[in-house]
Amino acid sequence: MARPIRVFDGSFGRLQLLETAAGEMPGSTSAPQVLIKQEGADLDVTVDGVTLRLTRDNLLFTNPGATSQVMLAAGGHAQLLVFQASTGWLCGSFPAVFDAGGRPFGSSSEPITRRIRQLADTLAIEVLNDQFLSHERLEFMLQELMLSIVENYLTRRRAGARLWRGSPFADTRIRRALALLRAHPNKEVNMDELASQVGLSRSRFYDLFHLSTGRSPRSYLDMLCIESAISKLSSGTGKIAEVSAELGFSAQSNFTRFFQQQVGIPPSEYRRAAVKPNTDPQDEPQGSPET
Repeated sequence: MARPIRVFDGSFGRLQLLETAAGEMPGSTSAPQVLIKQEGADLDVTVDGVTLRLTRDNLLFTNPGATSQVMLAAGGHAQLLVFQASTGWLCGSFPAVFDAGGRPFGSSSEPITRRIRQLADTLAIEVLNDQFLSHERLEFMLQELMLSIVENYLTRRRAGARLWRGSPFADTRIRRALALLRAHPNKEVNMDELASQVGLSRSRFYDLFHLSTGRSPRSYLDMLCIESAISKLSSGTGKIAEVSAELGFSAQSNFTRFFQQQVGIPPSEYRRAAVKPNTDPQDEPQGSPET
């Protein structure tokens, strides 16, 4: 049966990190649900009578009202991220997709994209280190997750204009800007050049970006940089100076200050807290600061 490791409730719905053991975990939900395997054995998941395999290379969806059962072989165990998204929260961003009573997911299983895999892994790290996790950052990552799901999987079912009708993300220029920021999160991004790349003046770009995301471009980039930093730091490889340079900080001290402002502790402390027991972070000898 399933053992909750972490559970988060909010306007977004419910996010759970679960440890499952041999047997079955039946369930149903009135909200759209996303299942992503993090660790352990592969699972068989039966959704409305159809059995599907869940591995680290795919993700599963259940529509509102669907029934599901998670099966593991004897002696097996697995760690799952399960996101039961609030329909109201989803409709605020994607009203044409997640309208009340609809069945948004045409397929129950999809190959996981690199971006969604990165988001899931970072979410798992963040929820395990929840003493450092802000509600703002959690909701940001869940919004990024659902935006990626809509962009990658649901566009096959509906024409573009129909899919984005009523959505704050309807402007293709802003979605392109978001994709460019995600591809290479870097503090040295020139926002004037980014605006030009997507065919907007600086002032129009800033206005439309804020209308779409509720944030300035620079604030959105900061969130992406923190997400990327946490992903790199928690891997237990590389040095903080390398992470700092990859994210475009001119000095490691600037990165340390930025990270502490956003997360509440220096990157060296976060790495020690987040790194898995079976990894060996490449720390410098005692006395070396922030490496």
